Amino acid sequence: MIVVDEPTARPARRRRARRAAPGAPAAVAPVTRVTVIGAQPLANAEAWLRSASVEPAERALASLVALHRIAAADPAVADADPARALVARVGYGTGDVVATGAWEAARELAPEERARRLRLRRGPDLRPQERLSALLAARDAALACEELTLRARADFDRGRDREAAIQLEAAFGAALAELQCWRGIAGIPRRLTELEGLRDGVVQAAAAAREGRLEPADMEHVGAALERLESALRARAASA
Repeated sequence: MIVVDEPTARPARRRRARRAAPGAPAAVAPVTRVTVIGAQPLANAEAWLRSASVEPAERALASLVALHRIAAADPAVADADPARALVARVGYGTGDVVATGAWEAARELAPEERARRLRLRRGPDLRPQERLSALLAARDAALACEELTLRARADFDRGRDREAAIQLEAAFGAALAELQCWRGIAGIPRRLTELEGLRDGVVQAAAAAREGRLEPADMEHVGAALERLESALRARAASA
């Protein structure tokens, strides 16, 4: 079960625009609290608490958000990222207690523990601020395949296997076309050759996803191909 506490905010009303006073404080942003509840009994609650992982809760939350996005037909509904949460806790309690978002015992995850997966996903060689400066100054170009690859990564990490396979096919097609302009950069021809060798498996996985016959072996190839595409794009960005 997933319990969502809606942010406390007044209903939006149409009001006449008015001037803001110099130095006016910023409005307080609403905060949403999400509680993901599992129903399994615990033989040793304290031992479970010491080793409990938040990954099952993350998968359940990702599924909820994806279904809400589809139901609302709203592409602006973004995936939740637990690594950026103000607070993340894992705990246990009886039904009446956890149904209200409370607990009998819990431990708070340290910020570095929550951010670990984000750092691993970025990789050690990516410098976002330097890249952003280059893009804003037109010293570099943002490629369409980069956005498509990010979408494939989001789907893959959140267990949306069919979407990840189909999205990766689009990212691969765009990358193999766009990276041709950088063939003169050392290492890019070799990476293009590698991606071309992976493309058939990506296409086959996407076809299997569309036909509802995606297998674990297909997703292994999707994961490996996605990592190699991300590596190629980082190498291209670093050379700009």
